[in-house]
Amino acid sequence: MTETAHAPTDHERVLIVDFGSQVTQLIARRLRESGVYCEIHPYDKVEGMLDAFAPKAVILSGGPASVHEAQSPSAPQRVFELGVPVLGICYGEMTLCAQLGGAVEGGQEREFGRAEILIERLSPLLQGLGDIGERETVWMSHGDKITAIPLGFEVVAASEGSPFAVIADEGRRFYGIQFHPEVAHTPRGALMLRNFTHKIAGLKGDWTMSAFRDEMVQKIRDQVGDGRVICGLSGGVDSSVAAVLLHEAIGDQLTCVFVDTGLLRHNEAEQVVTMFRDHYNIPLVHVDAADEFLGQLSGVSDPETKRKTIGRVFVEIFDREAAKVEGATFLAQGTLYPDVIESVSARGGPSAVIKSHHNVGGLPDYMKLKLVEPLRELFKDEVRALGVELGLPPAFVGRHPFPGPGLAIRIPGEVTPERVAVLQKADAIYLDEIRKAGLYDSIWQAFAVLLPVRTVGVMGDARTYDEVCALRAVTSTDGMTADFFEFPWEVLGRAATRIINEVKGINRVVYDVTSKPPGTIEWE
Repeated sequence: MTETAHAPTDHERVLIVDFGSQVTQLIARRLRESGVYCEIHPYDKVEGMLDAFAPKAVILSGGPASVHEAQSPSAPQRVFELGVPVLGICYGEMTLCAQLGGAVEGGQEREFGRAEILIERLSPLLQGLGDIGERETVWMSHGDKITAIPLGFEVVAASEGSPFAVIADEGRRFYGIQFHPEVAHTPRGALMLRNFTHKIAGLKGDWTMSAFRDEMVQKIRDQVGDGRVICGLSGGVDSSVAAVLLHEAIGDQLTCVFVDTGLLRHNEAEQVVTMFRDHYNIPLVHVDAADEFLGQLSGVSDPETKRKTIGRVFVEIFDREAAKVEGATFLAQGTLYPDVIESVSARGGPSAVIKSHHNVGGLPDYMKLKLVEPLRELFKDEVRALGVELGLPPAFVGRHPFPGPGLAIRIPGEVTPERVAVLQKADAIYLDEIRKAGLYDSIWQAFAVLLPVRTVGVMGDARTYDEVCALRAVTSTDGMTADFFEFPWEVLGRAATRIINEVKGINRVVYDVTSKPPGTIEWE
């Protein structure tokens, strides 16, 4: 498929030079939260895009390399010649020092974890944090050690293990910090970053969902012209927000294709059709393909085979329906910014594959459709904010993530119509009790799993031999790591009692207290 790239936004832009830190995305998230548009680009791709991007400020990220080693990554020297503020974070501070005439050596001891810096000099970078002689909690994670700072720099703050914890050349507006302000473990790190963008770089912070909405509507119109667009609607937040945004831009030139796999949550298919066809009046092709999917899954129990089967059938059905949309030349996808970053990561691309990605997709090249990706500049929380801006119900855009293969990967073992129906009922009761307790928005993801395990039970005076339902709920910020949610026992008790009483086929309920890692959030 051919991709048409979007032009960069017209807002003031900050460039984040990525040296491969696991938390580089958090820098971007903090900046976006303060109304500043920014993009992450690998250190070895920056030279060729500096002029077109025209950043108002540059941030050098952390990374796993050591500056004193041969072949260590560095920023293009032009970054320091643009006349804009530069902030180096952790490895970014190391390479800034090394490239501007300072000295860095391999440290004998790593400094990792919580530390306190002592403020030694006033600087706009630390404005609002404390006076000279006061301390600030930060999060360190480095092995190298700066032994000399470049000419023109002064020490702003130091820690026990880092005499150059914060350095500044106020004249050139160059700054280096040894810790990570982007992580939650540096309590006032977001304020430091805001000081850099707003006070030092003088940015207005005009990146809002309202502005993005207006600009993206125009970009879509410019890209599509009078062409027709097909949007694969899964019922999830990303594809739904993309569809509403596209419809606002091009109206009836958009046709949504909703492939109902029969593996969605209870009543979800009806809700999708009602919202998009009746409320938004968006042209919608609803394909009830439950029999086709469940037929292909008959006898299949291996998790990877399930995913690949669902993906293959989805593509076949979508291709069949898309061919019926006369004159379609564009395909809309709900690609998000983390997907874009990962595809060009300074870490060398995606990390090890644990399992096939949740999102079904991978449409065949022979479709020859040009891509429209209206959400590719946004993080997940920004997509939710855009959804509210577009008028989607907050309860809808705030829904927990749902995997592309649907309930098939929450039914270990063979997937049958009967087991899907049992799980849909149990899952609906569980989520209902979570909402009644006011806990839904405190949880990243909650769902029920139907286990291929039968246990003995007693219901009334009768012996039962039915299946086990596992309940899962986790807290997370991005899905990369997660902790199990600590429910009040009475909430779990009510959910378990209702499931056993109301769902025929389940006689035992258990709660999953595994974190990620070592487990994954989903069971398959």
